[in-house]
Parts: sequence; structure tokens; C-alpha cells
Amino acid sequence: MVAPKTNTQGVAPKPNQWKTPLPDTRDLEKAVNTLVTRGRFGVLKVPLGFIKVLQWFFAIFAFSTCGSYSGMFKIAVECKSWVQSDLSIEVEFEYPFRLHQEYFDAPTCKSEYKERVFLTGDYSSSAEFFVTIGVFAFLYSTAALTIYVFFFEKYKENNKGPLIDLGVTGVFAFMWLVSSAAWAKGLSNVKTATNPDEVITMINACEDDENRCREVHDPVMSGLNTSVAFGFINLVLWAGNLWFIYRETGIIADSVLAPPPQEKPAAPDAHVKQGANEQETYTNKQAGHSPDCSQEGYPQVRRQCSGNKMLQQDVQYSQGSNQQGAPTSFSNHM
Repeated sequence: MVAPKTNTQGVAPKPNQWKTPLPDTRDLEKAVNTLVTRGRFGVLKVPLGFIKVLQWFFAIFAFSTCGSYSGMFKIAVECKSWVQSDLSIEVEFEYPFRLHQEYFDAPTCKSEYKERVFLTGDYSSSAEFFVTIGVFAFLYSTAALTIYVFFFEKYKENNKGPLIDLGVTGVFAFMWLVSSAAWAKGLSNVKTATNPDEVITMINACEDDENRCREVHDPVMSGLNTSVAFGFINLVLWAGNLWFIYRETGIIADSVLAPPPQEKPAAPDAHVKQGANEQETYTNKQAGHSPDCSQEGYPQVRRQCSGNKMLQQDVQYSQGSNQQGAPTSFSNHM
């Protein structure tokens, strides 16, 4: 019987002592649950988040339908000598559509040798630009959705997040317009360069009337047509989302809630005249002068003027009575 191995201290190790401990998945699950709990997934139901989800999906559709494309068409060349004919010439092409590097071998109908024919055109610039915009739009949409769900409070802090989001979204809307228009033009050129009828004209054997050249299979361009459609759909989504991001900046709320500048209303002429008459009446009372009764005034002035007239009439009557009574009293005295 073999004795178990001992460590440096002479103690036999436990059966599971030398095994590598398995990672505890409970900590990972706890971290995931905490992250999910902190997330505000309700933002995906409002236009700001919902349109961002649509941007994420359509960006994938746009660059995948263009970047993964590969096409093929077939042509047939029937020579006068049946042995030299080739009835199934396959011509393949793919993204990024450097067609001047694509070629095929066509019979010369004069010997067993074949000539190499190259397609024409290089449309890689517009195709690669379109795919690049789609990839970057996908990455930005992913980052924006992450911020919306898990860091929306920091996104709203000091309006820095909405302002940056507004600027980046505006740039992407413009880039989608440019790239989609450029790729639509490039696709039109690709269709022309890969048209079997156009390719047949580049084969020398087809210039001879004794030989017969025809197309067997046209290239399928539905995927590329869909990519252009997705590009313009992305343009609509990114341009339309500018309004909802602009609302998050609070610029509209500040302009609506800010009170308009108030100016002190000018006093009407009647009020100015009333104030002047009252002031004049008060001044006259204080100085002991009678008011100017020749001018029209307010009731206070008219009452004062009437009182003055009555006072003057009483004084005149008293003086007249005294003057008439003096001689009578003198005659009685005599």
C-alpha cells in the first residue's frame, strides 16, 4: 500500500486541496441583477428611446445588405465551330465593387485559346463610405441606448448629454443623406457595368456576325436595392429624432417659461389731466389762492368756485344793506 503524499509540514493534503476552485457564478448573477435593476427600460417606450432602437436595427440592415453582397451573371458564346463555344461563362463580383479587378475568360472562336476580359469601373469609394456610416451609426446607437437605460440622470445633467447627442445626431443625419445619395449613384453604375448586354460588347468574338452571344442569367440586385432603401430610411429616422433630442435640451421650456419683459404702461391723458388739476387745487388751497374758475375742472374745483361766488354775493349784499341803512338812521337822529 502506497502512503499518500505529504506537504512540507508532513500533513497529508485533503482530497480537493490541489483542485482549482471554480468561479462563483452567484457574484456574476448578482452584478447582472443589480445592473438590470438600475436600468430605466421605460425610456425605450418613449420616442427618444424607441427611435434609437429603430436606428440601431436599420443601421445593421443597411451595412449588412451592402457589405455582404456577392453577385454573378452568366453569358454564352456560340462560335461557328461548336467545339470552340462556351455556353456557360460565369462572371462573379462582390463588395466593395472594384469591378476593374474582376475578369473572365471568353473564347476567341478562332483557336482553342481564350481571351481574358475585365469588367470596367471602380465603385468601392461610395460603397465603402455607405458601409462605414452604417457601422459607426450602429456603434453610436448602441452607446446611446446604454446611456439612456443606465445613465439617464447623468445624461440630463447640465444639458451636456442632450446637446452632444443633438450635435452627433445632426452629423449622422447629414452623413446618411450624403452616403445614401452617393451609393444610389454608385449602384446605378454597378448595374450598368454588370449588365450582360454591356459585357457582351467587350468580347471580340461577339463582333463577328457568324458567332452568337447571349445572356443566360442576370445578376440579382434586390439586396443592393434594399440597402439603398435602408439608407434613406435611416436618413428619415436620424433627421426626425433631432426634434425629440432637441426637446430634451430644455431650450424650448426655457423660452416658454421665461416671462416677457414688462414695460411700465404710460398714463392716459385723462389721468394726467386729473392729476394736474388735483395738484393745482391742493396747491391753491395751501397758498390761500382761489382756483381758476375759467377752466373746466373736476367737482372739487367747481364746488370751491361756487362757494367763492356765494361768499362774494353775501359780502356785496351786506355792504349794500349797510349803505342804505345809514341815511335812515341819520334822519331819525335828526
